[in-house]
Amino acid sequence: MAAKLMVLSIDAHDPVLLARFWGGVLGWEHTDDLGDGVGLIPNDDTGFRIRFLPSEAEKTRQNQMHFDLTSVSPEGQQETVARALALGGRHHDVGQGPDATHVVLADPEGNEFCVIAAGNNFLAECGFIGALASDGSQEAGYFWSRALGWPLVWDQDQETAIRSPYGGPKITWGGPPFTRKTDRNRLRFQLVTSEGDKEIDRLVTLGAARTDTAPGRSGEVELTDPDGNEFTLWPV
Repeated sequence: MAAKLMVLSIDAHDPVLLARFWGGVLGWEHTDDLGDGVGLIPNDDTGFRIRFLPSEAEKTRQNQMHFDLTSVSPEGQQETVARALALGGRHHDVGQGPDATHVVLADPEGNEFCVIAAGNNFLAECGFIGALASDGSQEAGYFWSRALGWPLVWDQDQETAIRSPYGGPKITWGGPPFTRKTDRNRLRFQLVTSEGDKEIDRLVTLGAARTDTAPGRSGEVELTDPDGNEFTLWPV
């Protein structure tokens, strides 16, 4: 049985502040969390929680992964932007240009996200979080499809996307050119498994690699995907 994506963790200087921001933007409730993190639990079919973890590391580059939030109308897009700005977000320039139909914002700690215009066919079947858009290779997309047991829903021109059979957002990889990875990713997947070392061996066979990073809790193992992006595996 494939490991399950349980949590998207986000490093934060102020986990409470970021949880308040994203809880307000998404409409998600706070939940009790393990350790010293602050968690949000979805109110839709997203399928994973968001966990904000304390970190003193500075943000030095554009994140490898960001949210694409959907809109059902032009007014809905404006409302999402206005809500994010009122909660402490800000407009952000990543080179999108004046003709872009999506709005690029950053949360209070500079984490980028997009509010997509209404009528986007690629995200039409998805909920408010339409996608976790990732800077990454086709090989990473293939790896995560096999690792999670999620089918490929896009595979063209080195761009890939997967989606859970139960719905929720797509996870996409944009293909080359890639942003050079210079430090630890601020956004990381946390998986759970009941298979222990057997699942670790399976993931390594698929292209993962174990790291030398000490686990954050008993039994936790950190690995990297084929692009070198960190993720953790928890026993259940």
